[in-house]
Amino acid sequence: MAYETILFDLDGTLVDTNELIHVSFKHTLSEYNYDFTDEEIMSFNGPPLRNTFEQLNPDLAEEMVQTYLKHNHALHEQYIKVFPNVIETLQALRKKGLKLGLVTAKMRNGVELGLEITGLKKYFDTIVTIDDVEHAKPHEEPVLKAMQALNGTIENTLMIGDNYHDILSGQNAEVATAGVAWTAKGRSFLEQYEPTYMLEDMLDLLEVVEG
Repeated sequence: MAYETILFDLDGTLVDTNELIHVSFKHTLSEYNYDFTDEEIMSFNGPPLRNTFEQLNPDLAEEMVQTYLKHNHALHEQYIKVFPNVIETLQALRKKGLKLGLVTAKMRNGVELGLEITGLKKYFDTIVTIDDVEHAKPHEEPVLKAMQALNGTIENTLMIGDNYHDILSGQNAEVATAGVAWTAKGRSFLEQYEPTYMLEDMLDLLEVVEG
């Protein structure tokens, strides 16, 4: 089998939180009298929250993070949904005996909430959040941390994500990468970063892991 350790990003890869993230940013920015276009707000999706708000206003960044999180967590159940064929694929990977990990730039509270609502937590052997590392994606630390927790090797690990941070983090860790064609930023955007594979459907992953 080509890959035995499979690492996934969460938002935009396994679960559709694009609208949830968008409305949470829109609410927070309006609270602090910022006016951004929808396209500009989309660019905030990916990097750690704190980094985004520190660039806008270092003095209010922490307060803005809390405003965002309060709004975001309150709407989680209303907005979050699992992408097609994700559960079927995770079940099949588990049956094959593969080790599965989650690597996300979200804070652990939000990750746990999303996993509880969607029922996805039981599929993962390790979860690495922004709270568990010094350097977020695109740094290699999150991928390496998850890989090591699963006793994976560079040769048998695959990192999957919907954003360039995911692909670069995998590349920096020297593991294979897979982009997802359903990324909100568009397939062509993600292809610029040259992932090893591009998944048209999550079920495509089953063929990839077999090599």
